[in-house]
Amino acid sequence: MSVVALAAIGMTVFVGSLISGVFGIAGGMIMLGVLLVFFDVPTAMVLFSLLAATANAWRVASWWRHINWRILWGYATGGFIATVLMAFIAFVPSKAMVYLLLGLIPYLIELLPRDRHPNIEWNGMAFFSGLVTTAIQLVAGNGGLLLDVFFQKSLIDRKTTVATKAICGTVGNLARMFYFGAVAGIDESIPWWTFVPAAMLAIAGTMVAPYILERMSDQDFRRWTRQLIFIVSAVYLVRAIWLFWAATD
Repeated sequence: MSVVALAAIGMTVFVGSLISGVFGIAGGMIMLGVLLVFFDVPTAMVLFSLLAATANAWRVASWWRHINWRILWGYATGGFIATVLMAFIAFVPSKAMVYLLLGLIPYLIELLPRDRHPNIEWNGMAFFSGLVTTAIQLVAGNGGLLLDVFFQKSLIDRKTTVATKAICGTVGNLARMFYFGAVAGIDESIPWWTFVPAAMLAIAGTMVAPYILERMSDQDFRRWTRQLIFIVSAVYLVRAIWLFWAATD
């Protein structure tokens, strides 16, 4: 792999972790999208899971006191059941399908009437969100956008939102890593020592994030999250169309 490619991946890891640290979402979409340019789907999924889990672990440690534990346990239970069920299917998507799903999910969610959006604080909703979001993660690679829907109607403040979504995201990252590692395996030619500097960049991005988050209001937090998601989604839809077109050319 060229120096330019490594630099691009390193910068993406840092920026993606920074964005996820601030908004609790969207950074993973960016990171996974770039990794898919350089690696096959299973390898990109496992690498993304390792890096995202590292960044999430640091974020969890930073915001530990803000975690909503009731939501976590319900989410983790649903996520475990989804992983077991998906393991029997052993489905591995193509790159074009991953980009398509990453791009479409936010727009499909937007079609849902606001008054019909679920609330993560409702009884049983944490379990349901873990079940559905983890299943989406194992197909599209990233279910953070769907998870965000469950938080939008809640009265949870931005710090509790970021902290709880970070630890729930860690559950999803571990599920995705073991799923793709077991079902399809990864490219063994990748030098694993490169994970160390990548992990350090992920942690660095996460460490910078609180300084930005502290200066945002809850209103700005939700507004910028929404705009960022749709920008990234539009780029991935274009990428998916290009890959489908190239496959039929």
